[in-house]
Amino acid sequence: MDLITDKITELQEFYDGALKLSDDRVANWLLMGSYMPTLMLTALYLVFVLVVPKLMAKREAIDCKRALMVYNFSLIILNLHTCTELLINSYHLGYSYICQPVSYSNNPREIRIAKALWWFYFSKVLEMLDTVFFILRKKNNQVSFLHVYHHATMFPIWWIGIKWVAGGQSFFGAMMNSFIHVLMYTYYGVSALGPQFQKFLWWKRYLTRIQLIQFVIGITHAVQSLVFGCDFPAWMHWALIFYGFSILFLFLNFYFHAYIKAQKDKKQKHVKNGKPQTNGHVESKKKL
Repeated sequence: MDLITDKITELQEFYDGALKLSDDRVANWLLMGSYMPTLMLTALYLVFVLVVPKLMAKREAIDCKRALMVYNFSLIILNLHTCTELLINSYHLGYSYICQPVSYSNNPREIRIAKALWWFYFSKVLEMLDTVFFILRKKNNQVSFLHVYHHATMFPIWWIGIKWVAGGQSFFGAMMNSFIHVLMYTYYGVSALGPQFQKFLWWKRYLTRIQLIQFVIGITHAVQSLVFGCDFPAWMHWALIFYGFSILFLFLNFYFHAYIKAQKDKKQKHVKNGKPQTNGHVESKKKL
């Protein structure tokens, strides 16, 4: 028991010491005063994922069409705002895409970048509603390990990012990710309109490819910063690299099963049924 108490004390002392190095500009912003609200919201999300599907098992799916329309449109606007704020203000400040140290100044454009990054962080708690809507609509097949892992980690990770590095190299990944999310929530928005709009969703595979490219670019960006000794916290770079590889691996696994393996299985099924597929067209079995 004494050992556990000592470790808790050590962690608290480490955290208190780290707080002295945090960004004073964000100290009084919503959810930034303490890590506890972020951890509690993340824990609540995980409890919801574990408990509510069981409660919904014997209930009818809930129609969330109108709520989804508002939700998806709101996240398109929020991510578009984040992306454009980071793009415009980083351009005016002459930010480098290779190495950009954090400026903790109160320059109005630096503050706008910090605020845009905070909105990016806050969007991650809103995006947990993806899972909530899936479960309420009984689309539990969509709630994969990748899905839950991604939503349960991005929110607390970016609390750390905003608390200590609300600027500098952080702008690049957030700007890229928010742009991808504009595309993603546009896709979700069209999908939520109903089956009659399915014909407009042919680009799902390409959206996944863009996400994979995003992870590769993000990892490469962090690695080159370490190699060239960029004046940006190395621990943040290493965290991004390890996390980036974990997400990349899970997305590659998803892409393989959702597209490559699924397509292969579909072709084999056609062959077994005597309907071989050639150049994307199903041909009738020739009579002997």
